[in-house]
Amino acid sequence: MALNSRLNMADGHARQALTPGQARIIDDLPNLFAKTAASPPEEVELDACRAYLDLLGQHSHPGGDGRVLACYSSSVAMEIFARAMVREGGPVALIHPTFDNIPDILRGVGLRLVPLEEDRLHEGDLDPDLLNSVRCVFVTTPNNPTGRVLTEERLRALAAQCARHNVVLALDTSFRGFDPRGHYDHYRVLEDSGCRWVVIEDTGKLWPTLELKIGWLVFSAELGLPIPKIYSDILLGASPLVLALVQRFAEDAADGGLADLHRFIAGNRAHVRQELSHLPGVGFPDLDSRASVERVHVGDRSALDVWSALSDQNVYVLPCQKFHWANPAEGDSMLRIALARSAGPLSEATRALRHVLAAT
Repeated sequence: MALNSRLNMADGHARQALTPGQARIIDDLPNLFAKTAASPPEEVELDACRAYLDLLGQHSHPGGDGRVLACYSSSVAMEIFARAMVREGGPVALIHPTFDNIPDILRGVGLRLVPLEEDRLHEGDLDPDLLNSVRCVFVTTPNNPTGRVLTEERLRALAAQCARHNVVLALDTSFRGFDPRGHYDHYRVLEDSGCRWVVIEDTGKLWPTLELKIGWLVFSAELGLPIPKIYSDILLGASPLVLALVQRFAEDAADGGLADLHRFIAGNRAHVRQELSHLPGVGFPDLDSRASVERVHVGDRSALDVWSALSDQNVYVLPCQKFHWANPAEGDSMLRIALARSAGPLSEATRALRHVLAAT
C-alpha cells in the first residue's frame, strides 16, 4: 500500500524529483543505450564502479581484479554474502538497532545473530569474549535508522580486533553518500588491517532512478568464503545500461550534485523538526544524523497507533520496532520518516503527522 501512495514516507529509497542535471541524463537515455550496447560490459562495469566509489572517497577499492561484484541491489549482495557466511559457521554479531531486512536476510539463511549494541560499538574495543564467540561482526555505517557513522579511528581499531580473532568484518555502507564523515577511504583501512572483510555498497538511496540501481559486493583477497561461486549461481551480472546510468549520475554528483543533495536532505530534516518539535513529548533522538531518514520519538504515544491513524489517511511512515530486531519494545515509541521526497508531499505528510500527534 505504501508504495502506491503519493504520501509514502516509509521506505528509504530516493523518490524526490530529478534535478535539472539528472533530467538531462534521462533525456539522453537513447544515446546512452546505444553507446553502452557498443561497449564491452567489463569496461562499462569498471567505469561505473570507479565513478561511484571515487565520488565517495573510496579510492583504494579493489576494482579490476574480480573482488567487486555488481548486483541488482544491496539486498541481493547481502543475500550472496549471507549464503557464503553459512559456510563459515558460528554466530554473527550484528549492530543493534539497524534496518530490519539485514537480520531478516541473515536469519533467513540460518545464521544465528548476537546483538552488538550501537553505543558499545562506538565507545571502544569490543569484548574479546564476544569476538571469540562469533565468526562475523556486521556493522551498518552510516546506520539506518540512527545515522551514526563509524569513524576512521574506530574502523581501524575494529578491523585490527577482527584480524586478531580471525573474525570477518562486514560493512553495509548503503547510506554513506549522505554523510561526508563517512567518505574517508574505508578500503585503505581494511586492506591495511589484514582482517577478512566484506563491504556492501548501494546506489539506490541517493538518486531517484525508479529502482534502477546497483549494489556492489566487495571483499578481501583472503576472505576464504565462496562468494564468487554463489554470485555466479544467482546472476550473470548486472545490466550494463544501469551501470552506465549510475556512472552518469555519479559524474553529475561529483560536479556539484552531491552537495546539492546534502542541502536538500538537510532542508527536509529541518522542516520536519520545525513542524513537530513544539508537540508535547515529541523528540528527535538522532540530532547529528545526516542520513536521508529521520526518527521521531512520539513520547508516551504508541508508534503503531500513530502509524495506523496515518495510514487511514493514506499517509505512510515506518514504526521502528523491527529495527530493534533483538528487542522490538525499544522501538515502540518511535517512527522513521524518509526525507528523500519532494517538498510538497513531505510537507503534506508532516502536517498529517502533526495533527495525529496533537490529537493523541
